[in-house]
Amino acid sequence: MASDNVKDKGTAKMANSINTNVGAMVALQNLNATARELTVAQNRVNTGKAVATAKDNGAIFAVASNMRADMGALNSVKNSIQRGQSVIDIALAAGETISKALEEQKALAVAIQSSAAGSAAETAYLADFNALGVEITAALAGATFDGTNIYAAGSAANNLVVQSSISGTYTVHSTTDAATTVATATGTIVRAGATVAAVDTASAAFNARQATLGSHSKSLERQLTFTSKMQDALESGVGNLVDADLAKESARLTALQTKQQLGVQALGIANQSGSILLSLFR
Repeated sequence: MASDNVKDKGTAKMANSINTNVGAMVALQNLNATARELTVAQNRVNTGKAVATAKDNGAIFAVASNMRADMGALNSVKNSIQRGQSVIDIALAAGETISKALEEQKALAVAIQSSAAGSAAETAYLADFNALGVEITAALAGATFDGTNIYAAGSAANNLVVQSSISGTYTVHSTTDAATTVATATGTIVRAGATVAAVDTASAAFNARQATLGSHSKSLERQLTFTSKMQDALESGVGNLVDADLAKESARLTALQTKQQLGVQALGIANQSGSILLSLFR
């Protein structure tokens, strides 16, 4: 019984001390903790992110930053692929003109060989044949995009180098088929050179080149689709890592605001203990 009295007296002494207001200190600590949580919730609602800075979560912030850097790099990859597509599209467009010209040259070659040597008809056919050769040469030279012409004569400067991934490249080498010389010469082609066999050889070589360019174009299209999907996946991954659940944060914000108001009231009640003690001396 005596020990209970001592305990009660000690407790009463602590509870009614003017120098130390334990209740107020506890209430203030809880209020400060609520204020910190409220600040976090408000930041998440304002930014839409659970991890907006490195101090929110250093590890996740670092991973997300690296993923964002990859997304930016993939933008450059897409630009490179699209440029490559444009270079090849220009070449294929010129190729259509050249293929038609070669078809006309073949018809003229038949007419030339069937006409009398030195006749007016042969002269007219040869003039048309040579004009088509000049047209083909001009089309080959004009198939340039952004300073690149993959019909140029094996020039490294005209190689089409595409950044197909962040760390890899895709190269289409520029070439001029020697077999097209007879069909594309700017000089005068005489009867002996204007043969069906010569045009067929030129056409076969050129059409094979066009088929190769068509394959490159499809490959770049697939690579562009893959790059876009990878970029979308990275963006979704970053969102999963750093985005806040706004519905959850909204509910949490309301709860913390209520908790803060209750904490202020609790602190006010705790601070009134001094006034209660003062009333004992009246």
